[in-house]
This record gives sequence, structure tokens and C-alpha cells, in this order.
Amino acid sequence: MAATYDFPSDLLAGQEELHQVRAELLALLKRLPWSVEPLDGFSDDTGWRKVERPASPGWTADEQAEVEKLRQRERELAVFVTCHRFWSEVSGPDAVEARMELKHAHEEPQPDGN
Repeated sequence: MAATYDFPSDLLAGQEELHQVRAELLALLKRLPWSVEPLDGFSDDTGWRKVERPASPGWTADEQAEVEKLRQRERELAVFVTCHRFWSEVSGPDAVEARMELKHAHEEPQPDGN
């Protein structure tokens, strides 16, 4: 049976916010044009698969600022979670197991099929 870890509340909150920021950043990047700078569209069928992109108007200054703000917050949270004092209490395989448990701590527990 896998060990359970008593994660500090600030570490759990940091990990949850990291998940939220990453989801928000991914959603924003999916909505934005494919190129930051305005570029013409292109089509290339010389490779192993055809690649096509429509013309890109580029990102606005506000869009660039929003992406940078989210990336900066993502970096801050990643450093906070990774360097938290909790990790000095576990080592080796236990640290890997604890990290995986923390990443999924926000998920609903799955019913046991046994």
C-alpha cells in the first residue's frame, strides 16, 4: 500500500494554484494567433506531413502582457512548490511518490474497483 503524506496547507494551495495558472495559460495560448508577430500564412507539403498556417495578425500588447504575467506566476509557483521545506522531510523514491501524490491531491478520489 502506498504511503500517504501530510502535506502542509500552503504547499497544497501552491500546487492547486499552479494547476489553475497552467490551465489558464494553456486556454489563453489556444485562443491566440499562432504567431506572436504578424506573419503571412504558409503551406508546406514537402515534409512527412503537410503543414498549413493561416496569416497571423500577431498578438496585441495586452495579450503579450497577459501571457507574460501568467508565465511569471507559473515560474513563481513552480519554484515555491519545488523548493518547499516539506521536501527536506522525504528523499529518494519517497520523494518521487510524494510529488506524484501532491500533483493529484486536488483530484476526486476514484472508487476502488475491488
